[in-house]
Amino acid sequence: QVQLVESGGGLVQAGGSLRLSCAASGRIFSTYVMGWLRQAPGKEREFVARINWGRGSTYYADSVKGRFTISRDNAKNMVYLQMNSLKPEDTAVYYCAVQFVVGGNYNYWGQGTQVTVSS
Repeated sequence: QVQLVESGGGLVQAGGSLRLSCAASGRIFSTYVMGWLRQAPGKEREFVARINWGRGSTYYADSVKGRFTISRDNAKNMVYLQMNSLKPEDTAVYYCAVQFVVGGNYNYWGQGTQVTVSS
C-alpha cells in the first residue's frame, strides 16, 4: 500500500507562510491524484487542493485559491503545499491523501501535520 507522511506544519503569524511536504512510499502511478485536506476541531475534513500525478493539473478550494500552491516531484514521490498569506481560518490539521481517480474515495491518508495561524 501507499504510505504518506506529512511534515512542515507549525505556528505562524497571520500573513506568514509555511511549506508542507508529503512523502509517499512506493511507486505512484500517473493516474493517481494527490491531495491536501484539512480539519479543524469540531469540523469535517475539508478539501484544500489536489494535483494529478501524471498531468500535473491542479485544483483548489475557493478559500485558498491565489494563496496556496500545490506541486509535486514525481522522481522523489513528494507533494508540497506552499501556503502564503495565511489567515487564522487556515488553522487546522493538514492531511495528505491519495485518490486513485478524481472524484473517487481517498484511498490512503497520512497522519496529519498541525498548522496554527495566530492573529
